[in-house]
Amino acid sequence: MLGDSLSEGVGDRVDGAWRGWAALLADGLAPDGEETAFLNLAVSGALSGDVAGEQARRALAFRPHLASVVVGVNDTLRRTFDIALLARRLDRVCGDLDALGAVLLTACLPDPGRMLGLPPPLARPLARRQRSVNAVVHALSARYGAVHLHLADRAWTDDRTLWSADRLHPSERGHRAVAAGFHRLLADRGLAHGAPPAPDPDRPPTRAGSLLWLATAGTGWVLRRSRDLLPQLLLLAAAELRHRADGTGTGPLDAHADDALAAALASVTANRASAHRTGTNRTAVPGTAWAAAPRSASRTTPTTG
Repeated sequence: MLGDSLSEGVGDRVDGAWRGWAALLADGLAPDGEETAFLNLAVSGALSGDVAGEQARRALAFRPHLASVVVGVNDTLRRTFDIALLARRLDRVCGDLDALGAVLLTACLPDPGRMLGLPPPLARPLARRQRSVNAVVHALSARYGAVHLHLADRAWTDDRTLWSADRLHPSERGHRAVAAGFHRLLADRGLAHGAPPAPDPDRPPTRAGSLLWLATAGTGWVLRRSRDLLPQLLLLAAAELRHRADGTGTGPLDAHADDALAAALASVTANRASAHRTGTNRTAVPGTAWAAAPRSASRTTPTTG
């Protein structure tokens, strides 16, 4: 598994450690009585650069049959956000894993501004960034025939039982839902042979437990991100208000984000063509690495759900 806190399992603590959707999914990949070799490289706070660096190096050495790459939200929360750089990093990761024969697992994610309920001037810049990240992930998922889960859909984001008190990380029920979603898609490809994870939590959350989580891990996570992003986010919010005040609305800002995304996707396409001419394979994605069931023969279209 390659990625950040989502894939590390934050929000689903068992015996003092994070478990999460990837471990739940791994338990249902092999037939009963057989084991799945599982390596979780995801780390809370990881950026696309972390995934493309040390995490990818270790994942490639592991030579997984399945590899989850789910990352990008932390990039949107940095003042250094660069959609073109993120696209190139993810394309490289995916390409290298695909060249090994790994089946890729990817997911698009909800924008943190909406999940946190930020006011529109603060939420819109984050929404633009996350939409761009999701567009890159969709493009790479289609290119590499990834198993893709749509976690940005309202069916996921509007169900508060699926989310921890911080509204940014899944609850245990949410991690189980993510694992079940991927299990269904993998079973459709003949890559999941065990039972899917049960939907109900082993330990139903209590209000006291949720408040403790929010006051410790959840609040700390938000504060760490805010120290980096907050000054620039205020500048972005000022730009939103300025455009609204002068009557231009959000159109120019939306157009700028669309142009940056188009250039990022064009750059990735050009890199892909160059790699093909030189006989090398370049690819990437965000998230998790397993050694598991055999690779599917069909790689032409993504499986989504």
